[in-house]
Amino acid sequence: MSQTPAKRNWGPVLILGSFWGLSEAALGMSLRRCASTVSGSVMTGVALFFLAAAWAVSPRMKTTALMVIAAAGFKLFDALLLGLPLLHGAIGNPIFAIVMEGAAFVLIVSVVSTSVAGNAAGQGLAGGLAALVAVNLFPLVKYATGVAPCVTGTSYPFSLYYAPIAVALSALTVPAGFRAGIALSAIQNRPVRLRWLSRAAAALSLGALALLRLL
Repeated sequence: MSQTPAKRNWGPVLILGSFWGLSEAALGMSLRRCASTVSGSVMTGVALFFLAAAWAVSPRMKTTALMVIAAAGFKLFDALLLGLPLLHGAIGNPIFAIVMEGAAFVLIVSVVSTSVAGNAAGQGLAGGLAALVAVNLFPLVKYATGVAPCVTGTSYPFSLYYAPIAVALSALTVPAGFRAGIALSAIQNRPVRLRWLSRAAAALSLGALALLRLL
């Protein structure tokens, strides 16, 4: 499901993983509480944007695994900044969501044909399906971390209640992510290679996260 050649180009992947991790922390500023209303659905759409962008750069399972590790690493760094244990619901549950989003994305791009995924409409379909899989997997988090997912007043998980928003948003963010990944890869492959950008992006993202928590 990619419009670029399969090649090793980890610089853009590091940049995207860093920005994904930072966005997870920035969108989850109410870290000590449950995700409110549609915030989890928004995070799903954002996550799939970055996963799609990385897949456009390097379409392989290893790429998705590295993205998941990078984003989860930012959550662990956030836990250190906040003094929270790893199995705290504000840390373990988001990490579980990150893993499920990565797994859902890989599953869908593995079954969607190249002919369908070669255009924006097909990529949008894949994004919506990946979001649908991810939000349905999230309620299993209570078996992984021991912390139940956030629920509505009727004890219905937010991830399922707001699933249509996650699906609709991801149908837009995945095609946009593919285009962003192609553009980023092109920048990195110019004659004057900007390899330092990936290390700078990681360092700046970590610094921005630390600054956010100090404010």
